[in-house]
Amino acid sequence: MTRQFSIIRVSRGVLLACVAWVALFAASQASANDMARGKQLYALCAQCHTENGMGAQLYLAPAIAGLDEWYVNAQLLNFRSGIRGTNWQDVGGLRMHPMSRWLKSDEDVSAVAAYVSAMPKVDPPAVVEGGDPVTGKALYATCASCHGPEGQGMKTMNAPPLVHMSDWYLVSSLEKFKAGIRGWNPQNTNAVMMRGMSNLLPNEQAIKDVVAYITTLNVQEQP
Repeated sequence: MTRQFSIIRVSRGVLLACVAWVALFAASQASANDMARGKQLYALCAQCHTENGMGAQLYLAPAIAGLDEWYVNAQLLNFRSGIRGTNWQDVGGLRMHPMSRWLKSDEDVSAVAAYVSAMPKVDPPAVVEGGDPVTGKALYATCASCHGPEGQGMKTMNAPPLVHMSDWYLVSSLEKFKAGIRGWNPQNTNAVMMRGMSNLLPNEQAIKDVVAYITTLNVQEQP
């Protein structure tokens, strides 16, 4: 009887191991399929954001390679729904709104977000001039409470990473927040909050200073 129970226990253990293996294999296959679909869909994004996700200022397309998956997913959904990218003064957003609607389902959005987040991070060349990173470090203290001391971002605060981002895009975004071009739609609660925070930067020089400091974080992050 004892031997019989032992055989049963062993059989159950083998069965559970097989089930776990099948589940893991199925999940990995699904992930691979999503990544392949994301790569296929990203071909359209690459026309502006470039193949390696470096971005192109000419097309008002920032660097996106390696951005957190949750953030890319959320922003694409915002663009698709019109919560973001429908203000007539936001030229870059107005381009992204119709482009995002080429993603026909939430699954397509998720696939692209997964592919973008898996791309190797890039360090776009600095093009903004006149910023003082020393002054910017003091100004960044307020930003750090949400975006992290190293600019790494914090999902719990719905704050994206700022490192590896195009400096011209950071300047442009802060200017749009201050002007109410971004954050005007009350449905976009995170952007509304950023609109208020951006007003802590009193002028264009302060914006350049804080972005100049953020750019130095790219260097500090290197191994």
